[in-house]
Amino acid sequence: MTDPMMILIAGPYRSGTGDDPAKMATNLAALEAAAWPIFRKGHVPMIGEWAALPILRGAGGGAPGSAAYDAVLHPAAHRLLAKCDGVLRLPGASAGADKDVQIAQARGIPVWTAIDDIPDTI
Repeated sequence: MTDPMMILIAGPYRSGTGDDPAKMATNLAALEAAAWPIFRKGHVPMIGEWAALPILRGAGGGAPGSAAYDAVLHPAAHRLLAKCDGVLRLPGASAGADKDVQIAQARGIPVWTAIDDIPDTI
């Protein structure tokens, strides 16, 4: 048992999609599917895209791979990691999610690969 944590859900978003918006939406839905189980355990789930996409829209938008997109998407997740207490790394190839794990490990915060491994709150 633990105190409530903010847990970043990391996994493929753009990776493997060929920048197809429908495939990216499918990947985001897979990330979001982990949010409710984390919340039920007593924690606050967070996904980098939840923060980054509105910021990108506020900056005037930008297609995947554009300078604006690259300036917002991963940096937003990295800034969130400064406030997160742990990371859930979902399966699938993703350089961005791998970088999130690397940052978490450097910060000394836990990284889980299964929701069941995340402790419940007290």
